[in-house]
Amino acid sequence: MQVELRDIRVFVTTAEELHFGRAADRLHLTTSRVSQVLRSLELQLGCRLLDRTSRSVSLTPLGQQLLERLRPACDELDQALADTKLAASGIAGTLRLGQYLPLNGGPHLAGIVEIFERRHPACRVEVLDIGLNRPELDWLRKGDVAVLATRLPISDPDITVGPVLSAEPRVVVVGREHPLAGRHQVSIDDLAGYPACTVATARRELADALVPPRTPCGRELRRVTVRSTGEALMRVALGEAVYLTVRPFLDYVSHSAVVTVPVEDLPPSQTALIWLTASHASSIRAFARAASDVATARAPAH
Repeated sequence: MQVELRDIRVFVTTAEELHFGRAADRLHLTTSRVSQVLRSLELQLGCRLLDRTSRSVSLTPLGQQLLERLRPACDELDQALADTKLAASGIAGTLRLGQYLPLNGGPHLAGIVEIFERRHPACRVEVLDIGLNRPELDWLRKGDVAVLATRLPISDPDITVGPVLSAEPRVVVVGREHPLAGRHQVSIDDLAGYPACTVATARRELADALVPPRTPCGRELRRVTVRSTGEALMRVALGEAVYLTVRPFLDYVSHSAVVTVPVEDLPPSQTALIWLTASHASSIRAFARAASDVATARAPAH
């Protein structure tokens, strides 16, 4: 048989669309050319792949079987071509990624780095702990890192928000002897009577997302400024404040004198990759693609 790659693409596209006109548009061919290619393919295979009427197009059982085997192969081919194109772009050197807490990178950051470096063996990723001593966006704007793994929201006009790395339920950290420590869950209004820690260098919109200025009932949430998560945990342990964060927080920063309680009326908090919009480094786009691929591969089935 002399089946060419373009013939396979014509079949897969038509089988997906089940409409000759839409398939032709996707392939930038004429409808008659699509029909001609499919007839030739069927002659070479010795079977019908599509049942055609004046009103509809449907796959035959053999056509469905062929589609199921060809589609993954086509996807793999497209990925191989895309990866080769990226490799040819000269991605090399070191890509610096900053995060002030390990949980900002999400549960799959190591896998993302591994895939990126496998695709681009001339480029390595350096993950930096940027701390909380200065605003995190300064690290981007001064060129100390190329990419940040940070918590959303962020709406600065010079920043591009890339793939989401994690989405985590909200909790409040309280001391073991705190009145709320034994609760199965709390609401924001339950926290109105207690000072809530907020990091001094946090972006304003992030601080407001983590510790809303007011509860749904209009009660003000008092804030106490801290310089680090360690300081926040000590204040919590001493019963001086509470700390609103996400459920995995204590997996990374532990303290024996505190516990977490779920907050029922706050949405999950997301982290994502961000970079300067003005940056045209191909390594950044390639790393974002690796993150998107990992997120797609590990997304739960519905």
